[in-house]
Amino acid sequence: MKKFIETLKNCWKVEDLRQRLLITILFTAIYRFGSFIVLPGINPALLEKLQSQTAGGLMSLLDMFSGGAFSHASIFALGIMPYISASIVMQLLAVAVPYFQKMQREGESGHKKINWYTRVLTIIILFFQAPAYLINLKTQAAGALASGVSWTAFIFSASIILAAGSMFILWLGERITDKGVGNGISLIIMVGIIARLPQAFIQEVSSRFTAITSGGLVMFIVELIILYAVMCAAILLTQATRKVPVQYAKRIVGNKQYGGARQYIPLKLFAANVMPIIFAQALMFIPLAIVQYSTDNASPILQSLMNTKSVLYNVIYVILVIAFTYFYTAITLNPTQMAEDMKRNNGFIPGVKPGKDTADYIDTVMSRITFPGSLFIAFIAIMPALVGWLNVQDAFGQFFGGTSLLILVGVVIDTLQQIESHLMMRHYDGLLNAGHTRGNGGVAAY
Repeated sequence: MKKFIETLKNCWKVEDLRQRLLITILFTAIYRFGSFIVLPGINPALLEKLQSQTAGGLMSLLDMFSGGAFSHASIFALGIMPYISASIVMQLLAVAVPYFQKMQREGESGHKKINWYTRVLTIIILFFQAPAYLINLKTQAAGALASGVSWTAFIFSASIILAAGSMFILWLGERITDKGVGNGISLIIMVGIIARLPQAFIQEVSSRFTAITSGGLVMFIVELIILYAVMCAAILLTQATRKVPVQYAKRIVGNKQYGGARQYIPLKLFAANVMPIIFAQALMFIPLAIVQYSTDNASPILQSLMNTKSVLYNVIYVILVIAFTYFYTAITLNPTQMAEDMKRNNGFIPGVKPGKDTADYIDTVMSRITFPGSLFIAFIAIMPALVGWLNVQDAFGQFFGGTSLLILVGVVIDTLQQIESHLMMRHYDGLLNAGHTRGNGGVAAY
């Protein structure tokens, strides 16, 4: 605690860092304030059915990413997810389409063009998602729309408001990245997730101490121990890397000799990050939605697929997460390109021939470290279901794994590292100077 207080004092002493922290707090506060502004013409007291719909499944994930704005018909109801979806599509296009591959290799100018295409695609997605959200809102809470308001006029104006709200959130995120601390988009998602924690915590405490068979204080302490253990494991393993040694050949320029030093390529254990879980959840939700709205008398197998705590659902979920981990790693890391760049810079892996042999070696290393990484991601993905079998409330169980835990861990570490770098530049100690997250070395995978 003493070190934490001392670090806060050091942050306040550094003028640039102080301004960045205040800007970050201000913009995140604006985002949270906007999450409580309801769409014009909607009565927030009549949204119980919509809030019930977002209590589970993919709708719950969307509501979590929006910080509860989705279930409260806020002007920020669509949140930052349309931009995330557009970014994923552009990443896939940059791998599969030669035009975008060439654009990605153009450096800063190419990245600006890709960002422009991402924003255009975000707007296109918004003008599909906004009417879809409003139609679902009418289905779930038709009485919430004020009497005398034309539905045609409402859906037109509200779609524009929802699209503008999402683009405004994107603007806030970019301003946080430029003038604040941390990655703005990730911080906004993290703030939305954390906003649900107090209510979920209160509900969990209440359920443990009011239900006779809930286990009371003992089970609540067990929950906290499990949560702490999973978070510690996520922090350590998300920083894990396998270091590939690279020897650079000596070069003589003029009368001086350069190079010859050995360096390392840190290959991350979690190169795919949280994307496999997002892809798998989206794929699992499609048949669930079709079954849920197509029939009332589903077979036992279909009922198991609709139950996110069932064994069948989680087995399929794990298989999808592992498969998407390999897929996303393969499209984001190109061993052939890495081998060519290494050869171009007179680098080589000791004991491995340059060119194809180097690419095959890197590919083999990535395959070996991706397997344990995919197993851990799959374990994190089903943790909410595992703790659900311990009668943990669904809202609180989301913080035990899935996207919420990995996002929280990743964003907190990234933000602390940026604060650390600002303090170290001015010869102050930070919170991570003795931890595993300092620098780029990481933790050895094995």
